[in-house]
Amino acid sequence: MTSVASALVLLAGLPLGVLLVVTDRGGLWERPALNRVLGTLVNVGRSIPFIILMVAIVPLTRLLVGTTIGTTAAIVPLVVAAIPFMGRVVEQSLREVDAGLVEAAIAMGSTHRRIVFQVLIPEALPSLVRGTALVIISLLGYSAMAGAVGGGGLGDLAVKYGYMRFRTDVMLGCLVVLLVLVQLVQWLGDALASRFDHTGARSSR
Repeated sequence: MTSVASALVLLAGLPLGVLLVVTDRGGLWERPALNRVLGTLVNVGRSIPFIILMVAIVPLTRLLVGTTIGTTAAIVPLVVAAIPFMGRVVEQSLREVDAGLVEAAIAMGSTHRRIVFQVLIPEALPSLVRGTALVIISLLGYSAMAGAVGGGGLGDLAVKYGYMRFRTDVMLGCLVVLLVLVQLVQWLGDALASRFDHTGARSSR
């Protein structure tokens, strides 16, 4: 549930973040009106609590997957909730790229597409990886919450077989598994980010 949702969020959130950057004032493809619309949608999406969002988009979930219960149905609100978050993460990462590199690429006649894919994204890759890890960790928390209301997964296991049956050991077991998953995702994200970080190599030169 989390892995599929993470992949879909990355596919949608990366272009959204790029659009937020390139359409802003002074961006590569300056479109202030479009940028305001996208920014507003992202802010609204981030401000809605996940549990309320799950209920609000029940018709959409049923339309897309034919049911509102189970792990497949839970993927829909997970993706909808995390895309705005991912978009802001990507936007922040891209804004950290040295403006001088972009100006140099423009001076050499690079197209906007080449600047995005050969300058902005590669330079922001370490930050993007860390941000993606943060989004996945948030999705793990969301998925546990979704399980508590019939979405399956660890949340469903903890509620049905732990809380309702007064099995503290089951609830603690689910908590331990969740903690291990979070630590694993964070470790992997940090390791990949360090591998892609070229600033140290530049400073040594």
